[in-house]
Parts: sequence; C-alpha cells; structure tokens
Amino acid sequence: MIPGPTEFEPEVMMAVGAPTTSHVAPDFIESFGHALEMMREVWLAPSGQPFIIAGSGTLAMDLAGANLVEPGDRALVISTGYFGDRYAELLKRYGAEVTALKAPAGEVVSDAAVETELKRKRYKLMTFTHVDTSTAVRVDPEPLGLLGEKHGVITVLDGVCSVAGEVIRQDEWKIDVVFTASQKAVGVPPGLALLVASPRAMEAWKGRKSPVGSYYSDWTHWLPVMKAYEERRPAYFGTPAVNLVSALEVSLRLILKEGMEARFRRHSDRGTAFRKAMRGMGLTMIPASEEVSANTLSAPLYPEGVKGADFMKAIGDSDVIVAGGLLPGIKDTYFRVGHMGAVTNGDILTTVAAIDGALSACGYRK
Repeated sequence: MIPGPTEFEPEVMMAVGAPTTSHVAPDFIESFGHALEMMREVWLAPSGQPFIIAGSGTLAMDLAGANLVEPGDRALVISTGYFGDRYAELLKRYGAEVTALKAPAGEVVSDAAVETELKRKRYKLMTFTHVDTSTAVRVDPEPLGLLGEKHGVITVLDGVCSVAGEVIRQDEWKIDVVFTASQKAVGVPPGLALLVASPRAMEAWKGRKSPVGSYYSDWTHWLPVMKAYEERRPAYFGTPAVNLVSALEVSLRLILKEGMEARFRRHSDRGTAFRKAMRGMGLTMIPASEEVSANTLSAPLYPEGVKGADFMKAIGDSDVIVAGGLLPGIKDTYFRVGHMGAVTNGDILTTVAAIDGALSACGYRK
C-alpha cells in the first residue's frame, strides 16, 4: 500500500510476462499506436501530442523541462513539497531563472499569490504538482491552467501521483503539459515516462533558439517515432520497453472500460473513506483540509508517543507495507499510504485494520 509501485491488474502482469517481441513487429506497432491514442482519452486531451518513453517519472519531469526551457528563461515553480522543490532544481540545470512559491507543509499556494507573481514578472513556464507524493497535498489545477493562458505562460502539471486517479481535464483546463509515470494510478510496473503536450507547448518547443540540452529527452528524436507508431509504421530512436508498452495498452484499455468519470469517483470515494477511518482513530493528516487532500494517497501523522521505527516494524508483521515520510524536516513524523489504481475496498479495510493493530502494538490508545 505504498504510493507506487502500486498493485497491478492480472491482465497487465500477463502482458509484462509475455514473450518479448521486436519493437518493429506489426503487433507491437499496433499496441504502441493504440496506447498513444488512448492516452488522449485518459488525459482528456484530444488535441494533445502523447509521448511514451522508457524511463521513470523523473524523466517525465525532465522531458518537459529540457524541451521547453532555454538559458535565461524565467520559470515559476509552485511547490507543495519535495517534488515541487525538485522541479525547481531540475529547471535550473537547463539555465532557467527560477522563482519558487512554496507553501507551508500541508497547505497550497493561493491562486491570488500566483497571479500576483505572474503580474510582477514575465514568465515563460509555470510548473505545479497536482499531488505531491511527499505530503499528499492536492492543488486545484484548473485555475492555474487558466492563469497560465491569461498571462501567456506555458503550464506544466506534474501528474505523477494523479493521472488516472484525480480529475484532470487537460484541454478544458488549458494545461500545456501533463506528465506521469507508469507505476502509480496508470497501473503498470515502473519504467515508462508518459506525457501529453498541447499544441501551444509543441509550438514553443519548435520555436527554440538553442538545442535541447538533453540528447535523450529531445523531442526532435521522439516526435517522429510517436507519429510513426500512431500511423502504424515502424520507427526507431531508442529501443522502447516493449513489454511495458504492451502492458500500458492493456491498462489504458481497462481504465477506459471503467470510464474516466467512474474512475475519478472511485478514487474520491476510497480516499475519503480512508481519511475518515484515520480520523476515527484520532489521527491527523498533513494536508490542512479535505479540500487539499489527495485521493490517491494519504499522509497521517504519528500520534504522540508513537515512534516511526516501532510503527513500521509492527505493521510489517501484518503483511501490509506502507511508506515512511519523505519531506525533509518532518519525515520522521508521518507515514504514507497509497490507495490508487487497482486498490480495492478490501485492500482499504485490511490496511485500516493493520494500522489500528500496529498503533495498538506501539501502545497507542485513542
């Protein structure tokens, strides 16, 4: 029950375990092309250009940064935790002049503060983390996307812990780039960086005056490959993760079979139920309110008198695995539970019981 890698559907794992075919075999080309087409439906971005590239969520971050930032460009980073801070450092590597608006742990940066900053300076790029995996804080992407459009700023949503779990309407919300990794709510083992770029983002990339600073991340190499696979033609730049792409096609098909609105509702219901159970035990959460609480994972604080190491050992004895804290400065004060993708109601109930038992073993009485 960690926030990635998650549990995976049996059909997905069958695809992972199938004999590996050639990356230019007709059946694989069909699978890859179909996965690209379905990404637009899952992202709700019919006008977008999807990319499927072998790598982690950090590579997905890099793809956006490397292709859209040139030395001297101004970038505004809205940070609600560890991964927002990481994005600021990544963009600096490509020569961006970065301004970071950082929220206190558990809170979000107000839309008003963001707009004030956008009025103060001319920015090329603005990034925000939909759900920061370090804090379980969820921002509302819609007003940020609209602010980006209003002020002529390219908007980049880090959806590593949100795509296919939290509500995202990329085209409607005017968000230029939405990226994720395969191992979270998308429901595929680690190894794929997934990204959809808007026509405006692609135009900004085409208008660069300097070469992309990362050879592997450069869309110049990958865009012809994506277009070829969608047209059901073979192409090559780097060998794709064949089995993972095949598994992605299976998982996207299952996601769309469930339906995006039903999937959003299921994650909301399970996230709400889990938080309610934690509050029933007397625990508080890092997010300051329900409005900024993620539905894909939760971050409960240890109650007074319970040490993290003791809790982790106790819950480990129950065969339920949760994650420790991640945000520097407070990481020893909380733990994290993922409840996204293929997680069932039974998994939630088992996890709640395991947490209750582990707290009791640590001497906690609510």
